[in-house]
Amino acid sequence: MNAVVRAGSLGDDTDTVVVPARIHGRILFVPVPRRVVLASGIAGLAATAMSAATPAAATELADMGSPFEHFAQLRRVMIQTDNLIGPRHMLPALQQHLVSLATRRRSARGTDATKLLALETRYEELAGWFAQDIGDERTAHGHTAKALDASHITGDTDLTAYILGRKAQLAVDTGHPADALGLAAAARRTARPGSRLEVIAVLHEAHAHAVLGEGGEAHRAYDTALALLVRAGSDGVWGSWLDTAYISTARARSLAALGEYEQAAAGFDSALTVLPPAYRRDRGVYLARAARAHAGTGNVTLAARIGGQAVGIAAETGSARIFGQLDRLDQALAPATGEDGVAEFRASLDRIVLHPA
Repeated sequence: MNAVVRAGSLGDDTDTVVVPARIHGRILFVPVPRRVVLASGIAGLAATAMSAATPAAATELADMGSPFEHFAQLRRVMIQTDNLIGPRHMLPALQQHLVSLATRRRSARGTDATKLLALETRYEELAGWFAQDIGDERTAHGHTAKALDASHITGDTDLTAYILGRKAQLAVDTGHPADALGLAAAARRTARPGSRLEVIAVLHEAHAHAVLGEGGEAHRAYDTALALLVRAGSDGVWGSWLDTAYISTARARSLAALGEYEQAAAGFDSALTVLPPAYRRDRGVYLARAARAHAGTGNVTLAARIGGQAVGIAAETGSARIFGQLDRLDQALAPATGEDGVAEFRASLDRIVLHPA
C-alpha cells in the first residue's frame, strides 16, 4: 500500500503518536491521531501509541518477589533491542515497566527502596533517550528532568553527572546549544576528575561549540577529551563504549555542523566500516550523516545512494536522528533532482512520511 496519505486535518484527538510528517517541504515530528497514522498504511509509525500500564497490572507486579534483578535485566534487554530495532517499539514497553517499577519502589523501604529508586532513575533516563530518538521532545524533557531529580535523592553523583550530560545532549539536539554549554560544564564539575564521565561531559561541550559555529573551541574540547580518555580508568557502566574511534565519530558530526564536509564524510565512512551489525539503528544514523556530508562536498550521486540505504532503517526504527539528517539531505539534494539517484532517494523518503493536507 502507498504510505502517503493526504489527511484533511491532523485533528484533535487524545490518542496521538509523534511521527515524521512533510510540513511545508520539511520533515517535522508532530503529534498525529493514531487513526490517521493507521489509515495512512504506515502502521509501524503507530507503534508508540500504546496504552499506559493499568493500575491492576501494576498491583499485580508489586506482589512479585525480588524485583530488582528482574527490572535490571529488563533494562539491559531493552537497550540491546533498541540497538537492533530502534526506540519506536521500545518506548511503550519501557514506560509500562517504569510504572510497575515505581509502584514496587513506593511499597519498599530502607535499602530496597534506595536500590529501586536508583534503578528507576536509570529507567527515566533511558525513557528520555528513547523519546528523544523518536522526536518526542516534550516527553524526552519530562523523563530526563525526572531522572535528574531522582539522582539527587539517591545521592549518586556519577548518575547525576551522566544525566546532566544527557540534558546537555538533549539541549543541543533540540536547538539550544548555549544551554547545552552550561549543562555540559555542570556535568564536568559533578563528574569525578579523571573519570570517563568527565570525558562524556567534554564531548557534549565540544559539539555545542560546533553547533554555535565556534570551531576553535570545539576542536580544543575534542583534543581535551582524547587526552582525558588516555588517563581515564574504568567506571563500570559509565562510558564503557568510549574509545578513540567513538570520539572520532563524534568529531565528524561536529565537523559537519561546522561545514567541514570532506573531513566529516571521511569520519563517518570510517565509522561505518567498524560498526557492529547489532547496532542497526546507529548504522542508519551514521549512513544519514555520511550522506549529508557527501552532499556537502558536492558528490550528490554518492549522497543519494547512501541516503537511500538509510531510508529503510529510518522506516524500521522511527529514529528522529535519522529522519532529521535525511530531511537535511533532502533539502541539499533538491536542486539536483536530475542527477543519478536523487529523484529515487527523494521519492523513497516521501513514501515513509505522512503528508497532511
